[in-house]
Amino acid sequence: MVLDRCEFETERLAVSAWGIDAPDDLPARIALVLTATTTQFLPPAWQGDYTEDRARRWIGERNGESPTLLVVGRTTGDAVGLVILFEEPRATDPPTIEVRLGYVLAEPHWGRGLASELVGGFVAWCRGEPSIGSIAGGVEVDNAASARVLTKNGFTLVDQGEDEAPGEELYRLDLR
Repeated sequence: MVLDRCEFETERLAVSAWGIDAPDDLPARIALVLTATTTQFLPPAWQGDYTEDRARRWIGERNGESPTLLVVGRTTGDAVGLVILFEEPRATDPPTIEVRLGYVLAEPHWGRGLASELVGGFVAWCRGEPSIGSIAGGVEVDNAASARVLTKNGFTLVDQGEDEAPGEELYRLDLR
């Protein structure tokens, strides 16, 4: 999978997959990011506060499902957030994939432009990957901040398809 090697830096962030050689303190870092407040717009099974044990189980589920990236501050190394990715094949010529993007930032890092910087860095990385044709992100209709992050980075609201959950809007950025 092309997303397994996703790694990039922005002015303030370093982003990479945790992979099989995840740091020993990864569950503690995840528990700091995933709180009742930060998970309120995530899938219902992911919502709520996280202990290290719950974070460890969540990490195991993500490792078996899709690439997940840890976002850290470049100067501090502190956990800032997470990026969850999925690949969906597109019937294009030549064949490409659409990346489904999800992200969450730890609450102390809200309101500082880091989400826009993170998504912008991810878009730049994707532009360098010829097999990625588009990026899409679902946003809960009550999450105006996340919708603004995507539109700032060139995403546009698309008609809701039958596959989208009720109360969710889909934003897409075509790269090719």
